[in-house]
Amino acid sequence: MKKRLAALVAVLAIVAAACGGGAANNDESTTTTQAPDATPPAQTEAGGLLATVQERGKLQCGVGGTAVAFSETQPDGSMTGFDADFCRAVAAAVLGDANAVEFRTLTSKERFEALKNKEIDVLIRNTTWTQSRDTDIGMDFGPTTYYDGQQLMGLSSKFTVNSGAKDVDGAILCTNAGTTTEKNITEWAKIGGADIQLETVEVFPEAIEKFKAGTCDLVTTDGSGLVGQKASNAEGVDWVIFPAAPISKEPLGPVYRQNDSQWGDVINWTVFAMIIADEYGITSANIDDKPVADLAPELGRLFGGDGELQTAMGLNADAFYQVIKQVGNYDEVYSNNLNPVGLVREGSLNARFTEGGMIYAPPAR
Repeated sequence: MKKRLAALVAVLAIVAAACGGGAANNDESTTTTQAPDATPPAQTEAGGLLATVQERGKLQCGVGGTAVAFSETQPDGSMTGFDADFCRAVAAAVLGDANAVEFRTLTSKERFEALKNKEIDVLIRNTTWTQSRDTDIGMDFGPTTYYDGQQLMGLSSKFTVNSGAKDVDGAILCTNAGTTTEKNITEWAKIGGADIQLETVEVFPEAIEKFKAGTCDLVTTDGSGLVGQKASNAEGVDWVIFPAAPISKEPLGPVYRQNDSQWGDVINWTVFAMIIADEYGITSANIDDKPVADLAPELGRLFGGDGELQTAMGLNADAFYQVIKQVGNYDEVYSNNLNPVGLVREGSLNARFTEGGMIYAPPAR
């Protein structure tokens, strides 16, 4: 009798497996009918957000829209900047078209809700990687694209680059709400024995306007944001950014929803591909100088040659070739957008790892 029961259980298990009873449920999956060779096999098997974006034909990317040199909405409605170009890089990898991006401008307060509510596919908006954001609110962070740190800015007649917390005692500081900036400056002032008054606004340009009007003694945000504002304002000649050593660590990079590892891999390796291309000196201008077969083996794999891994990710074999060809490598994106406002890689954490910086990618193999 026991043998018959065991045989019956085994048969039922085989039938259940054949019927697909163990299939996972993913509420972002999209069922589509494709020609046999229209999409890589991995995409149709894994589904998830990658398949949704590819079927839609547009990447929905969240940006700030008011961050000088990072994401700026132009009078004609176009979006420019360092962050905007990383949005374009993802679109080039996923859709083969760097211009297939729908930019969504978001305030600091709106950004995480927009991502959680699936209004955007990825957030590339001066967002700091922190423990609480990584673990408590359902976000995953991609590679850091810009290593930043919080600083303050005031009139040179009142403050110097050596100003510490004790020198801002009694000051009114303006910054935008819903950021790590508020907590950082409060802790810094408390440790330094300063009593400050914080006035928050919705977007940082409002803080700059209050500073210019004299409502605030100081403004504070990531150092890169202060540099951009100083460079783009005529009044900036009288402004000083301090302290010389930032008061916080602000690693900035792409953010996406948890529990979709395929989509995470696509975002991560788009950034890594741009860094690796920079390491080899491959740019949008010279990428076609040699056939893929004649490139270094790592580059050959990355650009769709023998041993390529992109089709296993659900992308076209030449996905990262398209990223470099249409958008550029990491250094191109950095130099084109950030050098004009005075942000340079040399001597900073954003230099190549071979030059003392922290910009580093795992090997493509």
